[in-house]
Amino acid sequence: MENRSWYIKMIAWRELHIKERNFILMLSFVVGIFAATAAFLLKSAIHIIQHFLTESFSRYSVNYWYLVFPAVGILITSLYVRYIVKDNISHGVTRILYAISQRKSILKLHNTWTSIVGSSITIGFGGSVGAEAPIVLTGAAIGSNLGNLFKLDQKTLMLLVGCGAAGAIGGIFKAPIAGLVFTLEVLMLDMTLTAIVPLLISSVTATSLSYFFSGSEFMFEFGKYEPFAISRIPYLILLGIICGLVSLYFTRGMNKIEGVFRRLKNPYSKLALGGSVLSLLIFIFPPLYGEGYDTIVALLNGHSATTLDRTFFLGMGNSPWVLITYLVLIIAFKIFASASTTSAGGVGGIFAPSLFIGCLTGFVVAKVLNVFGIHIPIENFALAGMSGLMSGVMHAPLTGIFLIAELTGGYNLFMTLMIVSTVSYLTIILFEPHSLYAMRLAQKGELLTHHKDKAILTMLKMENFIETDFIVLHPDMTLGELVKNISQSKRNIFPVLNPKTNVIVGVVLVDEVRNIMFRPDLYNRFHVRKLMTSIPATLNVSMPMEKVMDIFEGTGSWYLPVVDDNKVYLGFCSKSKIFNSYRHVLVHFSDE
Repeated sequence: MENRSWYIKMIAWRELHIKERNFILMLSFVVGIFAATAAFLLKSAIHIIQHFLTESFSRYSVNYWYLVFPAVGILITSLYVRYIVKDNISHGVTRILYAISQRKSILKLHNTWTSIVGSSITIGFGGSVGAEAPIVLTGAAIGSNLGNLFKLDQKTLMLLVGCGAAGAIGGIFKAPIAGLVFTLEVLMLDMTLTAIVPLLISSVTATSLSYFFSGSEFMFEFGKYEPFAISRIPYLILLGIICGLVSLYFTRGMNKIEGVFRRLKNPYSKLALGGSVLSLLIFIFPPLYGEGYDTIVALLNGHSATTLDRTFFLGMGNSPWVLITYLVLIIAFKIFASASTTSAGGVGGIFAPSLFIGCLTGFVVAKVLNVFGIHIPIENFALAGMSGLMSGVMHAPLTGIFLIAELTGGYNLFMTLMIVSTVSYLTIILFEPHSLYAMRLAQKGELLTHHKDKAILTMLKMENFIETDFIVLHPDMTLGELVKNISQSKRNIFPVLNPKTNVIVGVVLVDEVRNIMFRPDLYNRFHVRKLMTSIPATLNVSMPMEKVMDIFEGTGSWYLPVVDDNKVYLGFCSKSKIFNSYRHVLVHFSDE
């Protein structure tokens, strides 16, 4: 009890002595520190596990441990999630989007550490996913729980979630601008210039601390590049289109494969299928092991031949077509490896797979053009492919551009990155309106977007608008009983229910019976079933608010009944009440 009293006094002291804006800036700094620390711990854990497991592997022979380690990693992670975490921690960015739009930006406390443990085991043992989405979830959870600790409002919690995400990207990639842009593009937060300052503080703080932890080297050292040339624009456009189509393959392929796993109800069946597919693919294509960043570094620095190490392709000669065929097969099978990892119980994200496939795509396109006598700087195209895939898969062209520039120090390639990212994005939006992160939520109407009207409607929940103070009638009631109920009610609408099922069968409107309600001689002659009118539509209690408003507009009604999944009557919903709440939320989130 004393602890609780101390906590209340602390909150009161803070509110009295520290202005809200200054306190948010302080918290954004703290969030940046925690996010960078979490990123460093996660990267270190992954590298320690990978080094321990693979340091003795020979470069020149196939290694059969690849058939064991990935499946073991998924098994350990799956057991950890099921028996220790006891909650779903996969698809980290999707969970953040869900929390922002459906849970008032509240993330559970365990999300501040559970993803670090799960993804380090998954990726360290060879899971073909990235560590970035788990660390973004960790950073966002740190921001959410810090804000919740100090009882901050929903708008501020949303900002702190963004600060955590920006800090996580800045910390793990040493990319402060990409951290800021990712938060605005992918998490879809509509921020004013004033609100962007805390995001910058978190991102820069995390990046600075990351430099302190791991040195000032770029994540992908890249010293060889050729300046932008106008003559290469047609080939960059071609690469952008190919990246957009590969992004479409990645997005739809991941979705379909995950759908296959969702149909398996037995978790051990998922584990067996996913572990087997992943281990077999990594055995045949060792670059699929883990994040794949070693392969990216090799391709960017002219060591493409090393990608054939430990494979059956090693002795097939020096023809460029052997390497091209091998890399195309890896691009094709990467989605199977990544989807099998997460669907079978592993923890990881699609950041690293996007960069990996993008690098291989750019490399292959350039290599093919070179084989046909068209001089193309392969390393430039490999970089541009990374930007293009990230732009297409995440629907985030700015994130792709700035992230690749900051990851490699390739700031002189901005025009190259911009052309490929833009064309890739324009290509995929012709087929897919939402990113892989957002499509599941969008299908359920649970996605917060930059469209302000839709965003606010997403935040409104049907259960908050059900009005229950309507007197219920039954079809066999007489006009006399109806008049008695009318005299006791303040409403002019009366739902008529089937007495056995409580399913609404119609409504009685006072205006429709006003001409006979004062004639006592008719009280026993007319029954409610003759006086009721049909209802133009019903609303389901779980229906997204955007769809609710579409039904209101389509029917022209101001009141509609609300039912559950079994069509049982729950109450009425008022269009005017939704409008009032909409205006209130709009003012709240626009207020600076």
